[in-house]
Amino acid sequence: MSIPSRIGRYVVRRRIGAGGFATVWLAYDEQLDSPVAVKVLADNWTEDHHVMQRFLEEGRYLRRVESPHVVTVYDAGTLEDGRPYLVMTYADQGTLADRLEVGGLTTSQALEVVRQVASGLQALHDRDILHRDVKPANVLFRTDGSGGADVRAMMGDLGLGKALDVSSRLTMIAGTPSFVAPEQAQAEPLDARADQYSLGVLAFLLLAGRPPYTHADLTAAASPGPPPPLSTPERPVPAAVDHVVRRALALEREDRFASVTDFAAALTDAFGEQGGPVQIATGPWLPLDPQLTMPGARPSPAPGAVPPTPPRAHRRWTTAFVGAVALAVGAGAGLALGLAGSQPDVEVGDASGTVSVTVPAAWEGAVADGGWTPPTDPDGAYPALSVGTSTTWTAAESRDQGVFLAILPGDVLPSLLPQHPECEETDDPVSESAGDPSTTVVHGDCPGGVMIERVVQVAANRLLWVQVRSADRATANRVLDSVETHGL
Repeated sequence: MSIPSRIGRYVVRRRIGAGGFATVWLAYDEQLDSPVAVKVLADNWTEDHHVMQRFLEEGRYLRRVESPHVVTVYDAGTLEDGRPYLVMTYADQGTLADRLEVGGLTTSQALEVVRQVASGLQALHDRDILHRDVKPANVLFRTDGSGGADVRAMMGDLGLGKALDVSSRLTMIAGTPSFVAPEQAQAEPLDARADQYSLGVLAFLLLAGRPPYTHADLTAAASPGPPPPLSTPERPVPAAVDHVVRRALALEREDRFASVTDFAAALTDAFGEQGGPVQIATGPWLPLDPQLTMPGARPSPAPGAVPPTPPRAHRRWTTAFVGAVALAVGAGAGLALGLAGSQPDVEVGDASGTVSVTVPAAWEGAVADGGWTPPTDPDGAYPALSVGTSTTWTAAESRDQGVFLAILPGDVLPSLLPQHPECEETDDPVSESAGDPSTTVVHGDCPGGVMIERVVQVAANRLLWVQVRSADRATANRVLDSVETHGL
């Protein structure tokens, strides 16, 4: 799929995702100086009036709701070929599905997600709108727009959303089988308790680490049977919590809570002190992902300041690691051709002076040096450094170059490094035991060059991960060989 340069007045940066009905692009609003998400109807549906109408209805529904926990629609338009598009909030922290691919949430994080999703659903219900497709992929995260570093959960993708008065006459069966309420799978008239059931499934998944059902189709979802116990010996949950979740999952809607807000409140009360507001003094309730927070520079960015160079290395190693970003968010490789060959090299270090790397000067277009919270330690903060030709160098379809270094806890090398299906070739992992133990995987024939992933055991309880994306193997090796750690 080719990347358009503009959609309406919005400068396109990269593709965020695509489904059966639409493609979502990350774009830049030059007038308001802000990143946005632009959802464009797929070209194969332009002749289907019903699909076109449903797409436009999503924008109208979202526009009617004002809530920090529901995606906002800012604008709408039509392309030259007649396809409509919606301009919406950019979720710079990805989706709940992204987070669950990396690992589960803590109990307090899971409860906060349920509370915030319930708040968004309640805002929809107060406007007589049903979501009808509550699932991890439709729970979006973004950093707080007030200037803080907190993370907010939002409900997105109302492609199946319906006004309640329309739902009373609805006959079309739709939804994700393992999350839909039985009455929805049976094409019965719906009310807000259908969304509550789906939220109950989501709460079960977050708290138990497994879904209550794995329905293959909507026929199975129509008569699911009672859910399994929420609590297990491996993940014990108070009996009161199990009772609350089971009530939300009641087969008869009359047995559920009166509202999603009541369900979330009962769930919090059932946990007692564990269910109180999440308070993490050193950071947001949900750790930020340092790569997802880089939506893209302005079309004509001002030159950035060069960060201070750390002291020369106390320790040098030639096996760097680069998979932390892909490990956390599954980012793909992208490379910019022709930028490295004739440029002088510069040394860049993180703010703490723990890691540094020497890169071609052209790579210094975007530097993030403030550290990160690894998925293996959601309550911790560790040194990290990202240096790239642009803020979008980690995007799967980007052809930019860059390097990411990160320290994270660990006393053993991981058995699997991040995969890159966008690359045509992947070499077998190479392990080194001499000096600092390391594992390296080289990916070739990527969308612009080469990707190298490597992890190194730099201390008894610390790993260093590095990801290098370069137009050629020689430059990638040179960058790898320049990585240094300090004080470890």
